[in-house]
Amino acid sequence: MERMLSQRAHGSAPRPARAGLAQPVAAVLTDRMDDVAVAEAAVRLALARRSPLLLIVVMPPRAPGSSLGPESAMVRAVLARVIAKVGPCGTGYVPEVFHRPAGSASRLAAARELLALAARHRAAAVAAAGRGPEGLDAFTLTEAAALYGGPYVKAAAPAAGVPRRPTSP
Repeated sequence: MERMLSQRAHGSAPRPARAGLAQPVAAVLTDRMDDVAVAEAAVRLALARRSPLLLIVVMPPRAPGSSLGPESAMVRAVLARVIAKVGPCGTGYVPEVFHRPAGSASRLAAARELLALAARHRAAAVAAAGRGPEGLDAFTLTEAAALYGGPYVKAAAPAAGVPRRPTSP
């Protein structure tokens, strides 16, 4: 007779529950003043889901022979500014670097590549600034997620003290 799944053999120790892989919440950091607001929005989502952060630092297009990985000085500077604000919340984080596409790629191409990076890390949600580099703002990411499939995209409110429109000289 076959044993039911809920029954245990006598004398066997209880097995720990299987923990699924964590699905992080991604924050798109573009080295702008809105980065802290984006990271704080991502932390709120991550705390609600009890998941870590995926901090995606957007860098310029990759030059031949250059290596801007998560350990480079430029990436660490962006991460340090954000971690100083969201570090006390106690969520873990995974740094990742995204190089903007070179050439004349469409705005949706950059968004699609960034969402593919988030999907490779199994991100459940992506927080991005409403205003950002072309193709990497929250509205373009939302459009790309709707067209090509992707995680939920949260538009972070702009940081306090940042003008909504650029002032003309």
